[in-house]
Amino acid sequence: MHIVIFGANGSTGRLLTRRVLDSGHSAVAVTRRPDEFPGTDPGLRVVGADVRRGGLAGIVAGADAVLSTLGVPFTRGPVDTYSVGTRNIVNAMREAAANRLVVVSSTGAHPARGRRHTPAALRLFEPIIARTIGKTVYDDIRRMEAVVRESGLAWTIVRPSGLFDLPRVTNYVAGEVEPVGAFTARIDLADYLVKIVQDGAAHRKTVVVSTTEHTPTVWEMIRREAFQGDAEPRSANNRTAAGNI
Repeated sequence: MHIVIFGANGSTGRLLTRRVLDSGHSAVAVTRRPDEFPGTDPGLRVVGADVRRGGLAGIVAGADAVLSTLGVPFTRGPVDTYSVGTRNIVNAMREAAANRLVVVSSTGAHPARGRRHTPAALRLFEPIIARTIGKTVYDDIRRMEAVVRESGLAWTIVRPSGLFDLPRVTNYVAGEVEPVGAFTARIDLADYLVKIVQDGAAHRKTVVVSTTEHTPTVWEMIRREAFQGDAEPRSANNRTAAGNI
């Protein structure tokens, strides 16, 4: 398969790109800063582009699937990168006659009443974050989901929980189920994204992915990850992003 990845230079995007290549597919890694993208591979093409500016049809032409792991920092300021960027991706896919779209969203934008094994600290902090530093990000994530659902494409929306790092894929929980616990390992998310496109599964469905092994505590997550997630790096040594709590 030929797979195009937007947000490829973020923490999840890099793992996803590697997972796509290791699974035997070719990949186009789309990033604003192609010179900073790590690694090379015969099946990899790195392309410089800004999803906010459009003109993406040539990038997605011939794609069997387009994956988006766009991410921005938590902020009290206005955010529209998710919705504007995704709308530009959708428009490009229509123009190029590409049909399969998978986007990463967040359970934080849609708190689940049926979440199982919810830590007490998450019940305390999730509403606070959603009303303060996470409000503009989560508002735009919800706008992004609306853009995807109205696109007419063969879409899937994937909602992870708080993102953290593990070295290997775990026995994670995923699909049309309620979230479990509070966390999703980025490597599990990347693995699930590749499985979705390989299996041709979850068309026009919203799914979750939860990691239940080797997870941090909510306190550790807030301390280490709340502002270190999936945005592309501003420079090689200064990375900022939103934690999907």
